[in-house]
Amino acid sequence: MQISDPTAIRALAHPIRLDLLELLGAVGPATAARCGRILGVSQASCSFHLRQLAKYGFVEDAGPSRDKRERLWRVTDPRMTVRLESGDDTIVRQQLERLVVEREMTAILGYVDRRDGDFPAWQRKAGIMTSVVAMSPDEAADLKAKWSALLEPFVARSISSGLQLDPGQRYVRYFMAATPLPDTELYDTQGERQGSDD
Repeated sequence: MQISDPTAIRALAHPIRLDLLELLGAVGPATAARCGRILGVSQASCSFHLRQLAKYGFVEDAGPSRDKRERLWRVTDPRMTVRLESGDDTIVRQQLERLVVEREMTAILGYVDRRDGDFPAWQRKAGIMTSVVAMSPDEAADLKAKWSALLEPFVARSISSGLQLDPGQRYVRYFMAATPLPDTELYDTQGERQGSDD
């Protein structure tokens, strides 16, 4: 399922909504109360944002909970992707991209600050990798496609297992960002912009 409607995409531009989608995508159907406890926000806030997500087709009612007092919510499609076309609202694109990056940076910094002493098997296995390389736009697109292909078997396995963890497994976030540096050919050896009259 691909979401390209700017109005629906705008509805995603709230951190709690993205947190709810990520949580439901990882743990499967859950009540607003459970989501609130895990995310550290109120049940009322989760209920409101889940209803907004349902309004645009991101989540749906998954029936009553075991005690029949609350409804369960689930993502409508665990493989949902958001696609912003080049002609779409630039402000919507910037807001959503900024929100996603801010959430990922918060998660990365949280990982850096957290000690995984309770999980010694994970020490030095996950982490952060960074490089600066020279490549063309086509090569960057190719690397992005290969990155997606590398993760695909793990995504498929997670979905086919009903999002259940086997012993020793944890949910792991992956975030790829290719950020081209400024065009160095526009500047001379002194750092002045070529052709500048300043």
